[in-house]
Amino acid sequence: MYFEIQGTIEDIEPIAIGSSIRDLSRLKKQFGPGRWRKLKGTTNVKLGNGHVRRAEVHWYEAHGIGKRKMKIKRFLD
Repeated sequence: MYFEIQGTIEDIEPIAIGSSIRDLSRLKKQFGPGRWRKLKGTTNVKLGNGHVRRAEVHWYEAHGIGKRKMKIKRFLD
């Protein structure tokens, strides 16, 4: 599903850090080594059909690498 983040991500919370991430070896292989964290937050997203909805998003992030593998987990409205 294609979407764009509209505005800022709020209420950011860590879900997993370092070795507690299930996909850690895949992340290191694909994007490089780093202090990987899995995070979640809420934001407005613009969907492919043009609708804007409030959603909870999850993503992986490492210092110097940035946000990767962002996905919509559920809609909040």
